[in-house]
Parts: sequence; structure tokens; C-alpha cells
Amino acid sequence: MNKTIHWLIVFLMPIFLGFGVIRAVIAWDYPAWEYGRIAPDAYGWTPEERLEMARATLDYMQRPEPAEEVIYLLEELRLPEDPTRPLYNEAEIHHMLDVKHLTDNIRNILWVTAVLVLAGFALLFARPEGRRLGRLAIYRGGLATVAVLTGIALFILIGWSFFFVFFHELLFPPGTWTFYYTDSLIRLFPEQFWFDMGLILSLTPLVLGIAFTAVGYWLKRPHTP
Repeated sequence: MNKTIHWLIVFLMPIFLGFGVIRAVIAWDYPAWEYGRIAPDAYGWTPEERLEMARATLDYMQRPEPAEEVIYLLEELRLPEDPTRPLYNEAEIHHMLDVKHLTDNIRNILWVTAVLVLAGFALLFARPEGRRLGRLAIYRGGLATVAVLTGIALFILIGWSFFFVFFHELLFPPGTWTFYYTDSLIRLFPEQFWFDMGLILSLTPLVLGIAFTAVGYWLKRPHTP
């Protein structure tokens, strides 16, 4: 049983850390930081208007209700230059439903993995015979995270365009995630926005994985009680 718990922790650690970072970035006021780095809107939105609309979109993403119950938050948004027109067209609204379905699933998986990982560590460290495997789980879980996230980070750095298309084709129905440069989703969240976010989402759990590996290596030394 202890060995099963140990390997379960090792397997789940990259998911736990990776999905935890995703949810943290969604909760973070990321556009306020990113908009200071990327080019301004090419079609006339002021930085203040752009940030306000991005924050309203993220507010929708963070709501605990199902997407269908809170999509009105996006449907009610209006273009700053023409308050009679909606910010998002029908195709964009449909895509944002899909996006929230995805991020809600990530949230649910995160909670499950958090319970399993933390409960697993509690069970292993609660008994003397399980503590060696508990220390190994920290070390090997960190190593697994480093291996997985290193691969993802390199994929992003070396083949960003392919990664971007592959990611969307894998997670969203074909033809539902491509838009014109004049569409609001692209104006608010251009490709550079996603490239920078991809680096954050891969490098942050990678650093956490390195930290877990270092702590686990120190704990599993023979003289550690």
C-alpha cells in the first residue's frame, strides 16, 4: 500500500503543480502586467479600455458557476467605440463557453489531485515505515515535474507556432478557435500574450519541481531520521 501511495504521488505531482499554476495565473491580474510589455491595440483601444475588458473577461473565467449560467457577463459587454454593439460576436461567445468548460475541468482536477497528493503524504509520514517512501515521493515527484515541464517549455520555445495549433486542436473543436485580427478576443489576447503566458505556465511549475527535487534529495539522505 505504501508503494502504491508513493507512485500515485509521483504520477500526480506534475498535474498538481501544473494545474495549480494555471489556476493561480487565472486569478492573478495578469493582463495588467502583460499589457505593459506587448504592443498596444492596433485598432484604437486605449490601454485603460483594453485592461478593463480583459479583467471583465477574466472575472467570467473565475466565477464558480457553470459557463452557461455566467456567459451573460460576456454577452453584456459592449465595444468602447460603439456601445450599441457587443464586444464579442457569436463565434467568440461560443469559444469562451468552451474555454470556461476547460478551465473549470482543470479546477476540478486540481482539487482532486490536491486531496490525493496531500492525503498520500499524510498517510506516508504518519507511520515510521512509510516515511522513507514519503521522502522519495517528494524527490521523485519533483523529478517527474521537472521532466514533464522541461519538455513542455522546450516545445514552446522551439516550436511555438506548432504548439499553439496543436494545443487548440487537441482541446477545442476544429474551426471554433480561429478569429480575425479585428475580433475582440485577438485584440485583447494576441499571440504574444499567449506565448508569454505559456512560458509562465511552464517555467513556474518547472521551478517548483526543481525545489521539490532539491528538498526531497536533502530529506532522503541516509542520515535523515
